[in-house]
Amino acid sequence: MRVIIAGGGTGGHLFPGLAVAEEFKKRDDSTEVIFVGTEYGIEARVVPREGYPIKFLKAEGLVGVSAVKKIKAIVMTFFSIIDSYKIIKTLNPDIVIGVGGYASGAAMLTAYLMSIPTMILEQNSIPGLTNKILGRFVRAVCITYQESISFFPKAKTFFTGNPVRMQILKGSIESAYRLFSLERDLFTIFIFGGSSGAKSINMAIINALNNMYDLKDKIQFLHQTGIRDYENIREAYRKLGFKGTITPFIYQMGEAYAVADIVVSRAGATTLAELTALGKPAILIPYPYAAGQHQELNARKLLEMGAAKMIRDRELRGESLAHNIRELYTNETMRAEMQRNSKAVGRPEACSKVVDIAMSLIKQAAVNGHQSKG
Repeated sequence: MRVIIAGGGTGGHLFPGLAVAEEFKKRDDSTEVIFVGTEYGIEARVVPREGYPIKFLKAEGLVGVSAVKKIKAIVMTFFSIIDSYKIIKTLNPDIVIGVGGYASGAAMLTAYLMSIPTMILEQNSIPGLTNKILGRFVRAVCITYQESISFFPKAKTFFTGNPVRMQILKGSIESAYRLFSLERDLFTIFIFGGSSGAKSINMAIINALNNMYDLKDKIQFLHQTGIRDYENIREAYRKLGFKGTITPFIYQMGEAYAVADIVVSRAGATTLAELTALGKPAILIPYPYAAGQHQELNARKLLEMGAAKMIRDRELRGESLAHNIRELYTNETMRAEMQRNSKAVGRPEACSKVVDIAMSLIKQAAVNGHQSKG
């Protein structure tokens, strides 16, 4: 069996695809999984590291760019369709799965026109433009939130949850202490702003440290900064005397979650799927420019369920962040309740459901092909 997973650009799109790839390989190790993405997305460096082959398309985004860039993106779309046709024709996959991002659209549309089984994953409560269009053509749509149903044909839309990688669910705390050089007896705060980092979060945490000097010997940090802010943030921690590990990017996210007592992060759909699958207490700071404000909508749901705290980006200050960290550090009962509520929302079985649907589509296509030959 051969599977193409198309899309990427950000970790929020790529990591559910990697989770699905793992599930296919778990069920049958002989299954070939090939990723299709762009040379500029996170997939270019992460997919080879995970041991999967990747093919590249020429694709750029249409939403939120200037008129000139829109024209360029439209032109690039034609090239990406040609690239997609060559890749799909050569590989002859049993199914093509779209996970969102620039590379997803052309590959999925091409697969549909070539009569290959197709399905998409929608991670957010409000779908992006690409998936809204693709939902009309593909054979199945797997959604994370019930609110997404209204955007897609109900007959082929399935509420599965967002797939989470096995390494996230099986992270080892013992490995984490060694890997990140952290102390076992300190309260650990894991901070990250997505795969590229988040400047507002990076700056706020440094200001927050000035309000937490009394906790300096009781807490430690694991902070993924992104490449741009790495040197400045690392130096700020050093000058202020707080313990921890500061790094531009973390590949071993399972271990990072495992060692965390609380998490401070953006509210992307994949991050929330991981947090709730593990039941991690979190302070969520939604990305303010997400399409349709979907990060704030996602975060607010967890806030209302008592599964997380939330600070809007425009209200983010060192004082407020320090207050929330301090409250969770001192209030063990609050953390335990947040953990229970978070786990109640999580759907760790999402990956298995998505692959069950994919296998059903593959079998249905095989039966239809056999009948047509007959």
